[in-house]
Amino acid sequence: MSNRLKNFRSPVETFLKNAWTFVRSPVDKLSSSQKFWIGFAFLCVVTTILINNPFWRSSVDQYKVDDIARESIISPADISITDEEETERIRQVARESIPPIFTYEPNLEESAVQSFRSAWENLQRRADRAVQTPKDAVNAKPGIVWTGAGGEEVGEILASRKFSANELEAITRVLRENSDGYIYDDKDRQYFQELITLNDRQKPDQQPVLQFPENYSTALSRAREGLKTGLSQIISLSPREVEAFYAALAPLIKPSIVYDSVATNNAREIIARKTTPVTISLKRGQTVVREGDTITESALSQISAIKSYSSSTRQVNRFLGLLALVSALFWVAWKFILHRGVVPRLVLSEEKTFALFGFIIVSQTAIMAISFRLAEFTAAQNIKAPLNDPTLWGFAIPFAFGSLLMTLLADRRTALFTGLFAALIAGLIAPRSLEFALYAAITSAVAVYGIGRYRSRQSVTIAGALVGLASAAVTVALIAFTQQPFILNTILLAVSCGLASGVITAAVTAVFLPFCESLFGILTDVKLLELSNADLPALGQLALRAPGTNQHSHAVGQLTEDACRKVGANGLLARIGALYHDIGKTAAPEHFVENQSGRNPHDKLKPAQSAKIIISHVTYGTKLAKEMGLPARIVDFIPQHHGTRTLHYFLKKAQAEAKEGEEVVENDFRYPGPKPQFKEAAIMMIADSCEAAARSLAEPTPENIRFIVTKIIDAILSDDQLDECDLTLRELTQIRESMIKSLVAIYHSRVEYPGYTPPTSLPTINVEADSEERGMRFVNPADIPISKGGEVEDEAIDRSHQPNAEEAPKAEQSSTAKK
Repeated sequence: MSNRLKNFRSPVETFLKNAWTFVRSPVDKLSSSQKFWIGFAFLCVVTTILINNPFWRSSVDQYKVDDIARESIISPADISITDEEETERIRQVARESIPPIFTYEPNLEESAVQSFRSAWENLQRRADRAVQTPKDAVNAKPGIVWTGAGGEEVGEILASRKFSANELEAITRVLRENSDGYIYDDKDRQYFQELITLNDRQKPDQQPVLQFPENYSTALSRAREGLKTGLSQIISLSPREVEAFYAALAPLIKPSIVYDSVATNNAREIIARKTTPVTISLKRGQTVVREGDTITESALSQISAIKSYSSSTRQVNRFLGLLALVSALFWVAWKFILHRGVVPRLVLSEEKTFALFGFIIVSQTAIMAISFRLAEFTAAQNIKAPLNDPTLWGFAIPFAFGSLLMTLLADRRTALFTGLFAALIAGLIAPRSLEFALYAAITSAVAVYGIGRYRSRQSVTIAGALVGLASAAVTVALIAFTQQPFILNTILLAVSCGLASGVITAAVTAVFLPFCESLFGILTDVKLLELSNADLPALGQLALRAPGTNQHSHAVGQLTEDACRKVGANGLLARIGALYHDIGKTAAPEHFVENQSGRNPHDKLKPAQSAKIIISHVTYGTKLAKEMGLPARIVDFIPQHHGTRTLHYFLKKAQAEAKEGEEVVENDFRYPGPKPQFKEAAIMMIADSCEAAARSLAEPTPENIRFIVTKIIDAILSDDQLDECDLTLRELTQIRESMIKSLVAIYHSRVEYPGYTPPTSLPTINVEADSEERGMRFVNPADIPISKGGEVEDEAIDRSHQPNAEEAPKAEQSSTAKK
């Protein structure tokens, strides 16, 4: 089964890849400017279609006679249009005034009698001829031929005996009586009215209109029943003969009046065409009905005229005008995003921010268009007020969805603009433009400023609750503004819809939020906090395999976050980036000083080998982070926090150990880069070196810490490592002071307790097992191995010639004596 599924998926995946390649190939050939303007045009057209789509809602509400107008209706132009409905109604009345036309055929009873007598005489002649035939010719069986209705069987019965003249006269009388008068076919009975037009074929010039009661005429079925009854009253006829005569005579009774559908329809159409069409004339700006008025038949006709005009006239003009307005709004939005100023939380480019804005606006427009249609449908299903008011149902629409989503994904400034933009779109769609535009703008503002930092998924629920409460309050204010009476049912429905708006806003936002995070590569605070979970495999392995590096990462994260807050950068992003910036050290943790508790492995390695191992923690860490699926912004911290600096001390050591004529390649001792591209990465570069240097101080006094921090920042600046980010000198000063303050707080002097005498001197090397005391310790901060690029290279110090833990105090005392 799995093999078959795999075999099936293979061609499908191949097809999809080929299709994507086919579509993407021409797109890749376009310049970034061309792609932008194509996307811009797409947004404008789609938004316009969503607003102007006739399937969403009509330009005029649906009304019936005696309904109450929900808004004032004004003629948009000079309208002169035929009222097809009223004209057709009048024509129908004219048609109905023409009575049905029947064709009358007189004297059919005589024709029936003559037909019977002719057939009877023919039968008698053949019977007489049969009697005169010789007996030897009897076997020839000339047969009795009955030329009337009923066939041979009837002929044989009628020829079986000789009927008297009285019997024939009685039969003829019964036939004449029942075929005389106005006889109609049963199927024509539906066309009879109190008045009919009778067209006598013998008098074609006369077409009298007659009152024709039903008792003046006889149905064909009743006439034939009368024939059978009359025949059965002739005593001399046997039942068999009665049936035979009935079969022969019944077809001779025919309708004398027949409905003429062609003549009737022609007469009715002639009178209908003579009817003068009803024309509705309206002047531009003419008020057809005011809000709150009762809809009359005349007003309903005028409303239909406006609806007909709107749906059939100048639709192209309306679409093009709306497209121009929407394009202008989107152009304003693009300019706003370009010039909105410094947005510290936003890590998107202006183009991607506009793409996010456009996606949210299109989604919001579609939701509003569908929701307004649903509100109208819901109101139409109810008869009683206030349930039949679509305006009240419209308050449940999630107008604040776009601004809330933009707040969580970007910044408040852009989110507020998104809310106002959506409010304008709502005004173009809504039946009551001003009220709904105000409602959307206020609820959007509440969504923007009513929510704090997005640090938990619960923030969406809280925001939805605030929006719901604000929406409920605004609905009551709008009811008062429109001078509607405060009726309990109306207030309850409006407030309920306002609260529902908040719930729906939270639900829709929760659905779109993770989708937009993935689609646009946005790192929200919640996503970052999820990455800080210590139970994640990467952080767990780092703590287990490289505890010193793990502690270093947390310390760097704290330093970086504090400094970011000073300069308005994203402190949370920097702190999470710090947790992962050294995950590459898990491949060889013992080769990094913070994880060493004894001898230095680099003492037995060549400088080039040591440099390769140290530099590989960047390349391996980047590869590992990408395999783990870390966000690209977090991955960027790994190579950028070292930039393109060189391992200066290892380089010098390699040059010193190189044989005569042997060339040492400097690039073998240089990190691959790139240099920091954004503030947070640059601050981490500074914090990474400052934390390592401060850890190496034997006496982390404020003066020593200030000395090393200043030295590291000056070295990084001199090495041009900050050329590609937007840090200013003022911000560097703020970062320096923040680093000094934080490091002093971390490495403050111990409190002296009574009865405890600390040692008079500290060993130069500490080999305690505790990870907090691992690595080198320098009494003089100037001795810390800080490279020209500001890199702390403790690993380059050869500790094989350093005094051990027992010799260290003696060496220190000797040094002090010499001084």
